[in-house]
Amino acid sequence: MCAVLAAACCGALAQAPAQDVEAGRAKSQVCAACHGADGNSVAPNFPNLAGQTWRYIYIQLRDYQEGRRNNPVMSPMAKPLSRQDMIDLANFFAAQPLKPSTFKADDAKVKLGKAKADETLCTMCHLGGFLGQNEIPRVAGQQYDYIVQQLHDFKTRSRNNDAGSMTSVAQTLSDTDIENLAHYLTSLR
Repeated sequence: MCAVLAAACCGALAQAPAQDVEAGRAKSQVCAACHGADGNSVAPNFPNLAGQTWRYIYIQLRDYQEGRRNNPVMSPMAKPLSRQDMIDLANFFAAQPLKPSTFKADDAKVKLGKAKADETLCTMCHLGGFLGQNEIPRVAGQQYDYIVQQLHDFKTRSRNNDAGSMTSVAQTLSDTDIENLAHYLTSLR
């Protein structure tokens, strides 16, 4: 009896994410103009959402909605979303495969970026492979222009919805460091 109940519970849990993904797919159509229909961005200044951690996407949408993160496009887009809308969207994009970047990374800058990432201990938060975890974003394969912009925003404190972790790290980076890190991170698959 316990085995049957356990199997039924596991089956129900396994189905729940698929339902969330489908609910998110329906709600994501408005996101496609910037982030692509499958979360692979159509422009280098918009982030890829495909393969991102669902929790990170959810928190960013909530931060836009509540004013902790500001963007002239995203803030009004997030404002009318319900908590369930944000969860559905996050689950949908997290389930999509990230496509390899078409950005042509400079090998010398990739090497320097890796050295800077090692020096600043980026993998302590972003994990090995820079795949992210929970509230920490996946940055492997992210758009080059977007990475540069976000690191500059953290450095200038125009983005500060991170409890100070990235703001502190970004203070130590030169513009060249930021460029090299972006080459490295974008090159990761």
